[in-house]
Amino acid sequence: MLVLVINAGSSSLKYQLLDTDKSLLIAKGNCERIGIDGIITHKMPGGETIVKNIEMKNHAMATKILVQTLTATCISSMDEISAVGHRIVHGGAYFSQSVIVNEEVLEKLEKCRDIAPLHTGAHIMGIKGCIEVMPDTPQVLVFDTAFHATMPPEAYIYPIPFKMAEKYNIRRYGFHGTSHRYVTSQCLSLLNKPVENTRIITCHLGNGSSVSAVKGGKIIDTSMGFTPLDGLIMGTRCGSIDPAIVTFLMEKLNLTPSEMNNFLNKNCGLSGVSEVSSDCRDLEDAMLKGCRKSELALNILCYQIKKLIGSYTASLNGIDALVFTAGIGENRALLREKICENMDFFGISLDKELNSKTVLQSSNVDISEKGSKVRIFVIPTNEELLIARDTADLVLKS
Repeated sequence: MLVLVINAGSSSLKYQLLDTDKSLLIAKGNCERIGIDGIITHKMPGGETIVKNIEMKNHAMATKILVQTLTATCISSMDEISAVGHRIVHGGAYFSQSVIVNEEVLEKLEKCRDIAPLHTGAHIMGIKGCIEVMPDTPQVLVFDTAFHATMPPEAYIYPIPFKMAEKYNIRRYGFHGTSHRYVTSQCLSLLNKPVENTRIITCHLGNGSSVSAVKGGKIIDTSMGFTPLDGLIMGTRCGSIDPAIVTFLMEKLNLTPSEMNNFLNKNCGLSGVSEVSSDCRDLEDAMLKGCRKSELALNILCYQIKKLIGSYTASLNGIDALVFTAGIGENRALLREKICENMDFFGISLDKELNSKTVLQSSNVDISEKGSKVRIFVIPTNEELLIARDTADLVLKS
């Protein structure tokens, strides 16, 4: 089945066309500057990259252009696309699994706007744009929050008045769920033991980062919370801080709630500490040139990840495998080494030579030292393939 996977932003529409029967990428691209002017970048494996400036007044027009581009390069007609799968960041309290779009689903998704204002509106524009261009093609929503729905109450309930939490649906939701689910399934296939006996910690490390504890294939805890701002220090996001800092800075800087939210999301994290960059590659380069603030930012990141691994090992009552994925997790060997050093008490022992050679791999790699009690894997994530598979499964069952 050919499935078109869509990841809609407020002025962009990233896409991949995948053959789910063969787990094969047919083409991918991005429609950018929607509502401004319009640029489409279209790529096919082994083929040339097409870049065109073309007017895109809205997401429907962008969808029409991407479909025209697909039919001009790799498929004969739009009818070959059996379904569309949409990546949705936040399902709120309404969605704990992937769903086929209908009016009721869209009404519930609308209710998620206030808890994910930066994403939900854009997702809805992308969905409606696809429906307008492909009205007879099934549309499926796959949620980043869904994989985390198995967390027990002690992990997801915040210590605020219970009635208030219920009224406003305030709880730990977790994010990067499609990535954590994909690499967990890959890891489970690499462990020679029954799924129900497995204890895995997955580290999705990129510009946005989260760590999850997975027991028997199901999430029991994760570092991101009510929003993707919680948890680890990230590129420009502060992660978990003393909540009193928020009100303190609001008073000192005379910031509104919206301005403070923007500050915490865009002016903090690795960029704020280092005063150099939000990109780990830049920070590593600066650190090697003697920049102490860059080194400090990276040390904070590695230290926080180590703490999460330790606490999640306690929650899991042990650990069988540690997984690194996403941009930093897959490509920054130095950070993987720093995270794993001095973890021998937990049975985590990294093969430094193998780790240093594991960069930009297209396949799963075991970088644990011989004799290590814990398997350490670098597993490239493939969220789009998981979304496509979910979409195909739902459509075939409907």
